[in-house]
Amino acid sequence: MSDVPNFTKRRSPSAELMGSAFVSYDPDTKTATVQYTPPPSFASPRGAVQGGLIGGFLDEVMGTALLASTDGELLPLNLDCNISFVRMVPMETITAKGRVVRLGRRIAFLEGELFDKNGNLLARATSTAMPTAVPERGV
Repeated sequence: MSDVPNFTKRRSPSAELMGSAFVSYDPDTKTATVQYTPPPSFASPRGAVQGGLIGGFLDEVMGTALLASTDGELLPLNLDCNISFVRMVPMETITAKGRVVRLGRRIAFLEGELFDKNGNLLARATSTAMPTAVPERGV
């Protein structure tokens, strides 16, 4: 596992909104681990995280994996994102793992998973994305 890379110091407003905290990146498996603490406004009427917002967690962790695997150079521009909801996502800190399955010049294949504090799978996503240069700050 690597030390905290430089790119984690530049967090997006959406990552901050989701209560995102970078945990680690494993270059051997191209896997990023991030924890999220959903804010109260993310709650559905059932008292769990609303489904569309779960997609945000998965999208962000997959993007983090691509960003880390390219030394902070590339972000994904999603062409598709498929999500499977396995269990309700509780309104507590959850762990996400994002992985670069394959990175080509034009297309990246990404995977993401969310886990509760007991390690139970909550949701899973796959994405096909175009790797794009990180925009300049303020753009």
